[in-house]
Amino acid sequence: MKVLENLYYTENHEWVRVEESKAYVGISDYAQHSLGEIVFVELPEEDDELNAGDVLGVVESVKAASDLFVPISGTVLEVNEHLEDQPELLNEDPYQNFIAVIEISDESELDELMNSKTYTEFCDE
Repeated sequence: MKVLENLYYTENHEWVRVEESKAYVGISDYAQHSLGEIVFVELPEEDDELNAGDVLGVVESVKAASDLFVPISGTVLEVNEHLEDQPELLNEDPYQNFIAVIEISDESELDELMNSKTYTEFCDE
């Protein structure tokens, strides 16, 4: 399982990469591996205002469908439209293929997310 050190992680296996006031959100390598072959991704709408814990979208694989939850409150600035035609990109490299970019409205929520070490321990449990 691949875990990158410079990211935040959730218990639902989403990752967050912060660049200035933007949060890039995707699913972790653990999540894509657990789901198996991903065949469909439902993306949020740009300009959606979401609170931490709201449903961000849905990922469907040959095994199951799984809701994605937004790890941090804010407004959806951008979605990765490539995933509509090529959902398998999440299997190929889940850390290079974000799902959405969120304008962070409350940076203190980052304190509630896990770092790479804590996330690795969480996945090993």
